[in-house]
Amino acid sequence: MRHALCELMDKFTIYKSALSGEVAISGSKNAALPIIAATILTDEDCILHNVPNLMDIRTMVKILEGLGKQITYDAGTMVIKATKKCGYIAPYRLVRTMRASFCCLGPLLARRRKAKVSLPGGCVIGVRPVDLHIKGLKLLGADIKIEKGYCVADGKNMRGSHLYLGGQFGSSVLATDNIMMAATLIDGETIIEYAACEPEVESLGLFLQKMGADITGQGSPLLRIRGVKKLGGCEFDIIPDRIEAGTFLAASLATNSPLVIKGANPFHLTSAIEIVKEMGAEVQIDNARFIKVIPRGQLRPVNITTLPYPGFPTDLQAQFMICLCFARGISLITEKIYPDRFMHVAELNRMGAGIQRSGPYAIIEGREKLYGAEVMASDLRASAALVIAGMSAEDKTEVFRVYHIDRGYEHIEEKLRKLGAKIKREKQ
Repeated sequence: MRHALCELMDKFTIYKSALSGEVAISGSKNAALPIIAATILTDEDCILHNVPNLMDIRTMVKILEGLGKQITYDAGTMVIKATKKCGYIAPYRLVRTMRASFCCLGPLLARRRKAKVSLPGGCVIGVRPVDLHIKGLKLLGADIKIEKGYCVADGKNMRGSHLYLGGQFGSSVLATDNIMMAATLIDGETIIEYAACEPEVESLGLFLQKMGADITGQGSPLLRIRGVKKLGGCEFDIIPDRIEAGTFLAASLATNSPLVIKGANPFHLTSAIEIVKEMGAEVQIDNARFIKVIPRGQLRPVNITTLPYPGFPTDLQAQFMICLCFARGISLITEKIYPDRFMHVAELNRMGAGIQRSGPYAIIEGREKLYGAEVMASDLRASAALVIAGMSAEDKTEVFRVYHIDRGYEHIEEKLRKLGAKIKREKQ
């Protein structure tokens, strides 16, 4: 594992590439993070398989070690044990680097009846408040105050409740996670309406069930959780990362390269696969074994609207924008989850793309070619988009601040090189 300070100085140098072959998809970061946090709910051992080796995972490990867990990790398997230490503070220096760490709040309240968790802070892709988390926990009876940038919570009077978790932009994945975990060990029944339906939320529900929680409805917008007295340890497999798989779908289209994506669950990618077909590529599916993408020449323009699952994922918006840069005609992307998530537009236009942004809309005029340039990654998914752009552009592209991509893609340059990509990690 590279030291984080070294990663800050890395860049990718990329040349136009033709890809081919098979790529194996890693475990899901967005599924693993709340599941690791959920182990706070028990003093028994938990064993997790298919955990990706990522910066965000290492950050969550540091947080849990501070809360009294002993964690070992080897070859994708993580063993989490309890110690005599029972901390309840998740500090700013760790939480600020990764928003998902805020989902420690729910299990801390359920297990230790008190918590002090730093607010996540700002984000380059737009405002992502934690109001739904706090609203839901208050409805369960938690006493929550915001003091000096921390969420300070007392959960001694918590009990089950009926609550609605819809927000301005739909359901919230992490808020659903937090409330679901908090409800597992408190008296009474909790009903969550407008729960997030993402596969990662469903996976957390299955993990909690395996620990002994009484949960029904995961994967649907209506969750029922009946509190139990105790949760135990268990062994669990992390689901494959649908966003990584979708990123390779986009790489296939943008570079006009046939690829076989192994280990992904195609049923988690239905909306993205439909867009791939609409753009003119052939897609072959063999259940959970593989997805084969065969581009058929000139891409067709399409309109994409990001929506909560099972709609098109906001986390694939930037990657598919690259594909639309090569489509013959005009395409429209409407961002309904994070309307400000267009930091990559200016960088792509520096490479010769024809993109106009107006509020939550991006209008993309297809071009025959993009041209290599020095570009700056602003966030995790924008980083992946710029890497794809570099592989599909003429001449040399340099992508700076690639520590962003290390947060969510395991050995991304190694996987791409095995497919034939001309990509090299260098010191900035």
